[in-house]
Amino acid sequence: MPSIVDRPAQRYVAERATVGIEEFPRIADRLPPLIGTLAGHGIVPAGAPFFRYRVLHPGPRFTVEAGVPVDGEFAPAAPAFLGDVPAGKYVLDTYVGAPDGLAAATAEVLAWGADEGLTWDVTESADGEEWGGRLEVLRTNPLEVPDPSQWVTDLLFRLAD
Repeated sequence: MPSIVDRPAQRYVAERATVGIEEFPRIADRLPPLIGTLAGHGIVPAGAPFFRYRVLHPGPRFTVEAGVPVDGEFAPAAPAFLGDVPAGKYVLDTYVGAPDGLAAATAEVLAWGADEGLTWDVTESADGEEWGGRLEVLRTNPLEVPDPSQWVTDLLFRLAD
């Protein structure tokens, strides 16, 4: 059952791409190098890595960021950049299973929110839906838990102020 949680702002280092579902590994594969770059600078991630969906384009295509939370300042080399997940109230639901079930889990959370009368932090534009805070937080390290059916992902959707 989803819940509503307060989240503080979170600084992160990320890379961004616009991809279709079949191309998603292109952005997902950026997480290990980002974590490695941070480790090379003596920086320990300040939380679990995540995907932040910025724009859901028709098609479907996504402008998505592969991000790693950090504390403080760090000047990454391009194409990486610093960003901030905004503070606010978020709907949180935890999904356990392989990535191919995330779309259905997301649809269930969005339907739950609609039934509850919630308003998301999303704006319609010519490019598609622009989200202020829509995250998949990867709670499981696939190197430690190789069975995708056991992977844990937090789904977070920011509510409008």
